[in-house]
Amino acid sequence: MNVIVLQHVAVEHPGVFTDFFREDGARLHAIELDEGEAIPDLEPFDLMVVMGGPQDTWQEDEYPWMRTEKQAIRKWVREMQRPYLGICLGHQLLADALGGRVGPAKIPEVGVMTVSKTTAGEQDRVVRPLPDPLKVLQWHSAEVTELPPEATILAASDACQVQAFRVGDRAYGLQFHVEITAQTVPAWGAIPDYACALPGFKAAVSEGLPEFNKNARTLYDNLKAVWAKP
Repeated sequence: MNVIVLQHVAVEHPGVFTDFFREDGARLHAIELDEGEAIPDLEPFDLMVVMGGPQDTWQEDEYPWMRTEKQAIRKWVREMQRPYLGICLGHQLLADALGGRVGPAKIPEVGVMTVSKTTAGEQDRVVRPLPDPLKVLQWHSAEVTELPPEATILAASDACQVQAFRVGDRAYGLQFHVEITAQTVPAWGAIPDYACALPGFKAAVSEGLPEFNKNARTLYDNLKAVWAKP
């Protein structure tokens, strides 16, 4: 499997999913958009993974490459109908690119929190096997405020009603971070926008890491079945 990974800052990468992909012999092709790397021809790829970052979806003037990225996401999901996984900013970009809306969060979520499945999430083959409520790492001050057409909410929290959603049957967006490893939070400390919040939840992330990684493994195994569908 050839996987294209769109990144917006070097320290936000697939994390523990990198290990899962390597175990399965997948080839990862990371494109660092914030460093000017161009998105290549999409045809050779089987899966698109779009990561988080400190940018916001409406900052196209500050980050002109974001327009091209949204076009690529739209083509990938709508025209090519290939599997997609978006995490945090990647979740918001999926909504924006397909006709939804993203805006500042009424209540930013930063830290270890919980999300709950919706009725649709309880029936979704990817989300259904996960615990409910699900403990996750949150780090966002923007949120999906309007879903794109044909989207289904799979998980929500009191502060954010679109924590996870699906478009069609193979494109998934997750507002929370499932990819974290022991190195994730320390690495994020290099980003000024992130560093100020770190001291408040380093211990909680460390304590919860075995559970986070177990749930990431479950999620990955469930997604594989979706990705394998012709």
